[in-house]
Amino acid sequence: MRKILPVLTAAVLAPAMAMTACGGSTGGATIKIGFIESLSGNYAPLGGEAKKTVDLAVEQINAGGRIGGKRIELITLDDKTLPDQGVLHYNKLRSRKVTAILGSTFSNVGLAVEPLAERDKIPYVSLAPADKQVHPVRKYTFVVPALSSQYAEAMLQYFQAHKITKVAVAYDTKSAYALAGRDGMTGHAAAYGVTLVKQEPFETTANDFSPVFAHVRGTDAQALAVWASGAPGVTMAKQYPTSGLKLPLFMTGSQSSRLWLQPVGAAAEGVYVQSAIGVVGDTLPSSKLKSAVTEMSQPFRQRYGYEPPQFAMDGYSGVKLLAAAIQKAGGTDRGKIRDALESLTLVTPAGRYAYSATDHSGLKPTDISMNQVKGGRLVPTPWSATRLAATAEAAG
Repeated sequence: MRKILPVLTAAVLAPAMAMTACGGSTGGATIKIGFIESLSGNYAPLGGEAKKTVDLAVEQINAGGRIGGKRIELITLDDKTLPDQGVLHYNKLRSRKVTAILGSTFSNVGLAVEPLAERDKIPYVSLAPADKQVHPVRKYTFVVPALSSQYAEAMLQYFQAHKITKVAVAYDTKSAYALAGRDGMTGHAAAYGVTLVKQEPFETTANDFSPVFAHVRGTDAQALAVWASGAPGVTMAKQYPTSGLKLPLFMTGSQSSRLWLQPVGAAAEGVYVQSAIGVVGDTLPSSKLKSAVTEMSQPFRQRYGYEPPQFAMDGYSGVKLLAAAIQKAGGTDRGKIRDALESLTLVTPAGRYAYSATDHSGLKPTDISMNQVKGGRLVPTPWSATRLAATAEAAG
């Protein structure tokens, strides 16, 4: 049986702390945390990975000192990759008087639930990267993954460093994540000396990308950047070797897991794939950041037999952020937890978070790695390896 590791430091988990139940609080013997996630439907493979580490983090906290002596009671509900189910489950959690809610990996669910959490003043920590959740800043909503626009900016920074000035973009018109990424590239491209020479839309249900490839072939693009989640990302990558295109293919964080690598197989070799810093945490120098990654990845590997993917980083980090905020707030008062989140600085497997009154995303483009698939694994490019080492050093 694997050893359960504590998720927070002794200072954060000081059992002597008194937990209060005053205005806006939800007292009781446990701390109720709601978790809405896509455990069936199109996003089930992604949401399932997040659930594994959400459960792991809660187990670690409950076994390693709890929060002020109180256990976390996790209430998990399946949104079925449907925004209306997310809304339905939000109402169930509100009626059960949860202290806070962890949100779905599916951006469309996050965008449906976030206004309700704002209305009811319930801290909502989202595992979805859509910019619209926090741009403009919403008082009670905080995002865990790097935003789509930050992934876009990190990719553009890589292009600038490697003198790639003309790029074609393909994107899923039905995905809030993909649309935000496309918008991020459109908005930031000029600042990095990049021209988007072609923008090719497709839908989530697409299974033949030959029209996209044909349109890109007619341009002078030096690279093709794809914004997709789930099946389209797999299908496009598998079809790419026979597309006739000789351009490097760039994918985003949605493809940084075995859920993409395994079905794509040999066609993935050489593809560039972005990821959270923790996905390639084994390449980091010894640091507080690497220790945070190991604290999660070691028990994950022992339990599941493979490396934790992108979505696992987000789930685990979300629980750690909420737990640290509840501890800092001194209890379950929702307003105080919100205030604690907004002033929270914490190193997690996804990077060093520094939320503020003007930033409810917490991460930066430097917390994103540009990798290349080599031998079936994601390997940081030399450019990213240097950058990640500096990020790890800055995290302490």
